[in-house]
Amino acid sequence: MEIIDEIKNKFGSKIKKFEEKNPRRIYIDILPSDIVEITKTLFVELKLRFIIATGIDRRDGFEILYHFAEDKTGKVITFRVLITDKEKPEIETISKVIKGAEWIEREMWELLGINFKGHPNLKHLLLRDDWPSCNYPLRQGQGKREE
Repeated sequence: MEIIDEIKNKFGSKIKKFEEKNPRRIYIDILPSDIVEITKTLFVELKLRFIIATGIDRRDGFEILYHFAEDKTGKVITFRVLITDKEKPEIETISKVIKGAEWIEREMWELLGINFKGHPNLKHLLLRDDWPSCNYPLRQGQGKREE
């Protein structure tokens, strides 16, 4: 069975939107509450490779794109979640499933202010330790260091 059919069968109603940009680039919208379960299935069961995650500050919330690859076919499957709470954005960490996700989650925490619940080590990665708290460089209208 093709990987896309497996994903559709396994997640069914959890898929809020399915978009095939081209045969090798697929976007799937899901709820933030489903990301850990879906990550476990993709990474452990379906053996997809985690590429990276991307955080974006949008008007309606924070979007995180979780990029996975099926290397034998060259397909890249991106799961998108939208965190609508702009005041206190948070989502469960996937680092308990994929240890390598710790660094990118730290980066999004530091630069966008997204809290990854259950993350083992949320501390500065890129910014100086004395960077002002609640000043997130990649948030719209922020990013200036106060002297």
